[in-house]
Amino acid sequence: MSIENSTQTSPLPANTPAKKVNWKQVATFIGLTFSLTWLLDLALYYTGGLTSPAVTIVLQFQMLLPAFSAMLLGMFFFKDSPIFIKTNTSRSRWFNWYYLFFTLIYLAAVVACFLRPDLVITLSSFLLIPSVVGMILVIVLRVTGGKDSFSGVGMGGGKPRLWLLYGLAILLFMGLQTALNWLFKMGQPPDLSPLLAQAAATGMTETMFMLVVTLQTVILGPFFGLLITFGEEYGWRGYLQPALYGLGRARGVALVGIIWGIWHWPVIWMGYNYPGRPYLGSLLMVFFCIALAYILGYAVLKAKGVWIAAFLHALVNQGASYFMGMIYTPNDVAFSFGIGIPGLILMGMVVWLILRDPVWKQNE
Repeated sequence: MSIENSTQTSPLPANTPAKKVNWKQVATFIGLTFSLTWLLDLALYYTGGLTSPAVTIVLQFQMLLPAFSAMLLGMFFFKDSPIFIKTNTSRSRWFNWYYLFFTLIYLAAVVACFLRPDLVITLSSFLLIPSVVGMILVIVLRVTGGKDSFSGVGMGGGKPRLWLLYGLAILLFMGLQTALNWLFKMGQPPDLSPLLAQAAATGMTETMFMLVVTLQTVILGPFFGLLITFGEEYGWRGYLQPALYGLGRARGVALVGIIWGIWHWPVIWMGYNYPGRPYLGSLLMVFFCIALAYILGYAVLKAKGVWIAAFLHALVNQGASYFMGMIYTPNDVAFSFGIGIPGLILMGMVVWLILRDPVWKQNE
């Protein structure tokens, strides 16, 4: 592998020699992302933790910070970055500016929620507006600027058939995990009677209610949450993954997964994802993020774009909410299929399969 002293901030084209890891830039990105995120989590902890009325907006804001850090550094400090403001003339540069502004809007909403918890519901509804505007802006810039406007700076979208294929694969895999939890009696069906009663009051049948929830959660939900999950995916898969290609693609993605998992630790310690198991949960989150980093990283390599990872990430989040909240709820997440030990074993088998693809050996 050819090694030089600079950082790649976009997926490498085939047959292009990988460049040496610029550890100074990587460390700067990691330091900024972790500092902003863990300070935010500290503020959440001292304002009630997961019981805080602001928790949902805070966790959404947290997801924006990796992309915010990568864009801020790439636009103003990393001169070899494809999004550096003095050299990036593509239409996509306007989206970069919007995303920084979008993050600041979320910051203002978080502060307002900390000071005025009664505003949470209003602000949650309001934040849908800039999210939708951002996606409309992406579409307009892509149409008017052409394919290279985003793919040329490491923000390509990928072919729709890959979105459909990988999306269906993830939903089937999550459905399988739910079925295994049911088969081995690792939980129980959730009590939906209050929701069904509300639906019945509006004239909806149980079947109609489940169809509407399914449509909202696993069909529309990932698209409405796309700008939020892009926040993590541009940071981890758009910047950090190619920045570590100098280690070799497979090794670089593994390191991304470790870093990504550790980044989650403060909310795990507060009881998120693995309630009641802060230490085991911290370890399992690292393994989960390594496995998911390979799956999402593989999608990025095959699609040659980071937006597909944002879609799949949103689908994972929405799918988990749907299957665990509406179909079958595990008793102990750490020891159930899904993000627990049995589920991680299955994910490891999937990772083993996708690592057989020659795409991991390119540029090595």
